[in-house]
Amino acid sequence: MGSFYDEMPEWLMAWLLKQHMFFVATAARDGHVNVSPKGLQDTFHVVDSKTVWYEDLSGSGVETISHLRENGRITIMLTAFDKPPRIARLFGTGTVYEYGTPEYEHYIPAEKRKPGSRSVILIKIHKVGSSCGYSVPFYEFQSHRNVLEDWAARKEQIENDGSGKGVRDYWREKNVKSIDGLPGLQVAHETTGKLVSIGAPGGLRKGGIGESLGDEGGVAQKAKQGLSALRQYVDPQLALGVLTGVFATLACACIGEWRSG
Repeated sequence: MGSFYDEMPEWLMAWLLKQHMFFVATAARDGHVNVSPKGLQDTFHVVDSKTVWYEDLSGSGVETISHLRENGRITIMLTAFDKPPRIARLFGTGTVYEYGTPEYEHYIPAEKRKPGSRSVILIKIHKVGSSCGYSVPFYEFQSHRNVLEDWAARKEQIENDGSGKGVRDYWREKNVKSIDGLPGLQVAHETTGKLVSIGAPGGLRKGGIGESLGDEGGVAQKAKQGLSALRQYVDPQLALGVLTGVFATLACACIGEWRSG
């Protein structure tokens, strides 16, 4: 059975901080409803029993920020993918503090900022829901992805070096308006000076990252390289012979079944 609280119980606050991901739901007053999965270690924070915040990283959209500017409504959902089952929902009102504002720097000083971090989303909670989660499947956590941080760290390095389009250009192109045309970022893309962050996990790695989020070019390039390497070790004539044998065997089997039928 589900339970509701006016604030987060202590046992729930401890459980929240052990989860590896969470979901953010917002909606425009007369537009699209948006749900975004969030991850990466140390991005979600509990202030007290009625306040949480998370570090909002760069993305191809800006729905959450735009919706909060319009109406402030937000729900955070976390769910257990192991034992014991549990779903928690934090209903609240959200406030956006963009990169470049004093409020942002209060929560995220430069030496703790993740690459591509564009805002702080602060949520004042007015209701908490906890339910069973009996239908949620089991999943085993392996690791957080480094792709976003690698991409953002490279973009920030390019911008700091003055050698090409950086993360502020990306914010300006992708994050100024929502898909419904609502205002998104207003400050972050207009800031100046060096972008400072903790850097990519393990340092920048060469290759494997597309030029924009959602670009699988790096993955495709790796696949091509793998095929090229494979051809160096496999004789094409031998491969053709093996395939011919397989097709011949299948053909004989089909003929045999047809005759017996």
